[in-house]
Amino acid sequence: MIYLLEDDNNIRNFVVYALRSSGFEAEGFELPSQFWTAVAQKKPSLAVLDIMLPEEDGISVLKKLRADQQTANMPVIMLTAKSTEYDKVMGLDAGADDYMTKPFGAMELVARVKALLRRTAPVADGKDFSLGCLFLSPEKHVVKVDGADVVLTLKEFQLLCYLAKNQGNVMTRDQILQEIWGYEFDGENRTVDVHIRTLRSKLGAAGDLVETVRGIGYRIGGK
Repeated sequence: MIYLLEDDNNIRNFVVYALRSSGFEAEGFELPSQFWTAVAQKKPSLAVLDIMLPEEDGISVLKKLRADQQTANMPVIMLTAKSTEYDKVMGLDAGADDYMTKPFGAMELVARVKALLRRTAPVADGKDFSLGCLFLSPEKHVVKVDGADVVLTLKEFQLLCYLAKNQGNVMTRDQILQEIWGYEFDGENRTVDVHIRTLRSKLGAAGDLVETVRGIGYRIGGK
């Protein structure tokens, strides 16, 4: 099930129709209060959120989703008329997995939904990973620092898994974009850096394990 939160009736009906025509179950909501009621009854596989909304804006909705352990890893696409780099970074920084600006084509949105859903599985293999105070279990979707659980977004978790799987190797920004977001993702040049920054912040004492290799990219676990 895909939930769309969009207050424009024409856009909402258009997107829901396109998703259903592509074989997805989809429901559209005009108000955040309606969206929250639906989420409480049934958690969707993916959410598409507009930013400019009545009651509360889409960034606020996104932050609440990320703060709730039940929805923290839900894939989210932001859908908005705002197109500046600052607005994109703000949405990504809040935990969005992808970002589309209006006007947009229905087939492009459907393609991004499919690409994002394909990437809901962990990137790393099933082996648990331990380094210093960091513990990672890709199969159980568990991250712990000093024994305490850490809640990550889907993309943050996949990014950590990818770096752990390639422990000791430097992964370039292009490699990370291709692996985590795929060719379909039209990422602006700060996407990886923003996610690395939020990942380090959430890892706390283990954040320094994610190293920056100047001019190249990032690695975890050794030189």
